[in-house]
Amino acid sequence: MTSYESAMILAKALDSKKGGEIKVLKTEALTTLADYFVICTATSSTQVKAMSDACEEAMEKHGEQVHHIEGHRGGTWLLLDFSSVVVHIFTDESRKFYDLERLWGDAEEVDLSEVLKPE
Repeated sequence: MTSYESAMILAKALDSKKGGEIKVLKTEALTTLADYFVICTATSSTQVKAMSDACEEAMEKHGEQVHHIEGHRGGTWLLLDFSSVVVHIFTDESRKFYDLERLWGDAEEVDLSEVLKPE
């Protein structure tokens, strides 16, 4: 499975749990950290956990395991490292604080119109 396919699977998993403002940034030309960052907003710490579980389950169905998970004890952000794709799940306040879209402003934003359900 390619890193692009993984990013799309993860975006769909987040969408299935009603993740907000889902974005996929293509970072492969900018960093060795990952080919893609998948970023989304959760409305609560419970939703952060549900979205994390959905991502893990979706990738396990395709034979992929999460390599590393980092998070804040308050449940305001969570990072799931799938090697070539890193998922960032934030509450609204944490997303504004970390502002990854600005930090990785040179990254290409992937069009998700064919992947996500219309609102």
